[in-house]
Amino acid sequence: MKYFSTRGEEQVLSFEETVLTGLAPDGGLYIPEYIPKLPPNWLEEWKEYSFQELSVAVLSLFISPEEIARDELQTLVERSYSTFRHPDITPLHKLSDKIFILELFHGPTFAFKDVALQLLGNLFEFFLLRRNARKSAEEKPEKLTIVGATSGDTGSAAIYGLRNKANISIYILHPKGRVSPIQEAQMTTVTDANVHNLSVKGTFDDCQDIVKSLFADKEFNTKHRLGAINSINWARILAQTVYYFLAYFHAHRQFPSPSPEAHELQFVVPTGNFGDILAGYYAKHMGLPMGKLVIATNENDILARFWKSGRYEKVDSVPADGVAAPVNGASDGKQAVSGVKETLSPAMDILVSSNFERLLWYLAYHIEPSKGRKEACRTLKGWMDKVKADGRVEVPTSVLKLARDDFLAERISDAQTLDTIRDYYTASPSYIADPHTAVGLCAAHIVASTHDPARTTQIVLSTAHPAKFAEAVTCALSDVSQFDFDRDVLPEEFKGLLMKEKRVIDVERAEIELVKEIIERYSAEGEGTARVSA
Repeated sequence: MKYFSTRGEEQVLSFEETVLTGLAPDGGLYIPEYIPKLPPNWLEEWKEYSFQELSVAVLSLFISPEEIARDELQTLVERSYSTFRHPDITPLHKLSDKIFILELFHGPTFAFKDVALQLLGNLFEFFLLRRNARKSAEEKPEKLTIVGATSGDTGSAAIYGLRNKANISIYILHPKGRVSPIQEAQMTTVTDANVHNLSVKGTFDDCQDIVKSLFADKEFNTKHRLGAINSINWARILAQTVYYFLAYFHAHRQFPSPSPEAHELQFVVPTGNFGDILAGYYAKHMGLPMGKLVIATNENDILARFWKSGRYEKVDSVPADGVAAPVNGASDGKQAVSGVKETLSPAMDILVSSNFERLLWYLAYHIEPSKGRKEACRTLKGWMDKVKADGRVEVPTSVLKLARDDFLAERISDAQTLDTIRDYYTASPSYIADPHTAVGLCAAHIVASTHDPARTTQIVLSTAHPAKFAEAVTCALSDVSQFDFDRDVLPEEFKGLLMKEKRVIDVERAEIELVKEIIERYSAEGEGTARVSA
């Protein structure tokens, strides 16, 4: 299996090169040359597999045994998931016959990102150790400088996946004051010398833009050998496909009818950057039976608006005051002020969904497959260039129709999020949802009430532990007398976390040159000590 860039760069890469490279030099994202189909006997053979066994089975379809032998892959998988607190890794929690919660937060940082980043950290280390073992004593060992942007959970998951790993340093950019206190503490209280936290005065999209610009700077990228941990890295998406398979098998075990045809599963995914739900798209097109995937967004609803109109645009065309202002310098009279809304579900506070580019490529290709891969790349690049220049692109009606064949989308407000947290806590059985999971639960309810639910059972992906978002959960349940946050929500691992010493580097402006200076300085000094913040 080889991988190529969505924007048409001629070179195709091995899985190892794809993982170590992250973002393509032309700014595109790597995707596999084809989506493999499941083996003919998968349904019977895999139905009793553990998460780890499913990981090896699914990953093997995308990774040549010449690159990673089966026993090596099994060792990597077992090591990656040995850090999880639940034996199922991503357990399925039944709320009723019609709705389940797929809990993805049982890893070391209590967020779904652990599923991919524990594996990705071990892949990085595996590839570097193997490459360096082939070098002579006189040759310098290969090193990797990981740079990433986070809206909260990616940063801590990446840090826990890469802390203290040989020949790897990691720089995580987060928007100052726009991640929850627990999320910030999880990142900044890690004291390993190879970990550097950058608190950037700006938004997540500012941080993400800086990371993409660093990768696009060929001289800087080559000098520091940059690697990606954001979901632009293909290994992140691949690892996340596995829990769709586990959920499928575990759900069918709990249905009254043993026949898979008697039930249609519908996965509902709270998403901002589109990576988690894109993994479901790959699982579906590999052959996993499911209905339409439901995209659940908060008030930063670029995805919901695309499925409504076919326009992929950073903001609404007509703002509330009726006055349109330019985005990125354009002045066509239809533009609106660009900005990210701060919501109760901050991990989804994203203006542009990076992984959406991968789906757009498939839409471009499948509209006219006879024109081939190169034409799809040209079409995709034209769309992304237009987004960069104008802040928006409108796809043809045929493309939107194809997108609607696989997806539904709903936008959920903060008020709906709070109501949903309360409703599920006071229901029987009681369930405490974090605000992102609540967005998914609310979207699931809306979809179930407006579409035929007769055969459909919904599985809502729960992306984070509620303790990571104490403010939202406490606000939603403030007038519920029996609720006690410390007793009902707070895990032992979080107690006292906010009081620990922090290591953080403040970046006063969202400028790439300031970040480059920091990386240059710490690289030249070795893994020095960051400024300590109270």
